[in-house]
Amino acid sequence: MQCACSRNICGIALTNNMPPLLDIKELTTVFETNRGRIKAVDGVSLSLQPGETLGIVGESGCGKTVLALSIMRLIPTNGNIIHGTVSFSGQDLLKLSAEDIRSKRGNEIAMVFQEPMTSLNPVIRIGEQIAEAIRLHQKLPNREALALAIEQLQEVGIPEPERRAQDYPHQLSGGMRQRVMIAMAMSCHPRLLLADEPTTALDVTIQAQILDLISDLKKKNNMAVILITHDLGIVAQTAQNVAVMYAGKIVENSTVNEIFANPLHPYTKGLIDSLPAGCGNDGNDRQKHLKTIPGSVPSLYNLAVGCRFQDRCSWAESICAEQEPNLMEIKSGHFAACWIAKQAKQLN
Repeated sequence: MQCACSRNICGIALTNNMPPLLDIKELTTVFETNRGRIKAVDGVSLSLQPGETLGIVGESGCGKTVLALSIMRLIPTNGNIIHGTVSFSGQDLLKLSAEDIRSKRGNEIAMVFQEPMTSLNPVIRIGEQIAEAIRLHQKLPNREALALAIEQLQEVGIPEPERRAQDYPHQLSGGMRQRVMIAMAMSCHPRLLLADEPTTALDVTIQAQILDLISDLKKKNNMAVILITHDLGIVAQTAQNVAVMYAGKIVENSTVNEIFANPLHPYTKGLIDSLPAGCGNDGNDRQKHLKTIPGSVPSLYNLAVGCRFQDRCSWAESICAEQEPNLMEIKSGHFAACWIAKQAKQLN
């Protein structure tokens, strides 16, 4: 099958004829388990421009985190990338030696992991943890690296950074730990940031602060961001483009405005319909019951023939159980892997 990105139909439009910073083609990551092999990421193609934010959304278990770990080449030992390319500034990350990919991680490409308490070392002071990355990539002596680490803590809005640099992770709140993770990721001014559920378990006020912080740092450094989340509301606030994942595949992608105004895949429509409605002028919530998508994400061990969403789709037809749809350009700049969308039927 011809790669989608070869004709720029991966859903992310290239602007000003500039080459993408990140260009993923047909990426496939598998895991060997006691129950057999599963494809956690199955033929994903995406591209990302400098300074762009791409939101990757989907339910838990759809492959979002594995996609990010595959880009970083940090998948667990029972995992293997068996196909595809991950081109970063024209260089295929999958072909780099172990030493060369380590020089990229934390330097040109950084990641904010889902749970900072398990990502930070509990027995090392946070200033030292940030300074370690600076020493490694910038080859600075200890004192200068620690001074830069304190500056980075101040940059992400941590009060009294000199004192907080001496704290251990357990002495900080969840929001503060997440800021530390962002400070660590930004310490070497990366060109690409992968943010995996950066607001998980934070209250809404802190969520907004973290998202604003990432946005401000992105603008300041002309950094590209991949924002991984299950929350379409967050994507609507922060991203320019969206890729919707389901059971290891991209099933729809386009701009944020287009996805919200005209979702083409039934799964995307279900995600949007499940968002809480806004409040009326009288302050009362006009939506009494939240809509849900029936069923659950299928097991990757025993996928049915045809569309992977068919068992949960109220629009499914016979072709959906017979043939799996590829990502198709349904309208200019809007792509969906759906036979019903191809037939131009309205999802009402």
